[in-house]
Amino acid sequence: MVGADDGRGRSPDQEAPGPRRALPAQDVVGRDVSVWAFTEVVTRLRRVLRTSIRRDIPWETLPMAQVELLQGLAERPGQRLREVAERHRLANNTVSTLVEQMVSAGLIERHPDPHDRRAVTVMVTDHGKRALAQWMDGHERRFQSALDGLSAADRRRIIAAVPALARLVHQLELAEPSDPAAEPAGAAGTGHG
Repeated sequence: MVGADDGRGRSPDQEAPGPRRALPAQDVVGRDVSVWAFTEVVTRLRRVLRTSIRRDIPWETLPMAQVELLQGLAERPGQRLREVAERHRLANNTVSTLVEQMVSAGLIERHPDPHDRRAVTVMVTDHGKRALAQWMDGHERRFQSALDGLSAADRRRIIAAVPALARLVHQLELAEPSDPAAEPAGAAGTGHG
């Protein structure tokens, strides 16, 4: 029923509230607040998605950095460590540390590179595939539940924005330095969270 109160004091087709505080068009140093608000929302979205899966699925302990590597290796199996570092824009030593942790946990395994005996490739194990599938299922359930709580108009807007957001990510990636060693210390976050 269009216009009916959704229990939150607004009808389902009304705009949801934006950032938690009202913002002027520009902040005190002249920055565009819409950029700040967008960055804040993306940061909060990433944080709540990351933490909510551990609340909804308490046995889930995969750190986000490991989940991202598992996703990348599932999409493109048999990558060399250097390729993994470049694809995820991480320093080689960060990837080496993550790979060591993941090999120890049985999530991935190393194999000699058939084209270069000095190099190794990494592949997701069956255990790693199951862990990733469980993580993805829990994540999708959590995200779908949140989407279901929004109006149909908001759901359509979010889905319609995905291609533009993907293009934005691509533009930001093009602007990054090509040397993954330029990554700031601790940027990869190998711990939980």
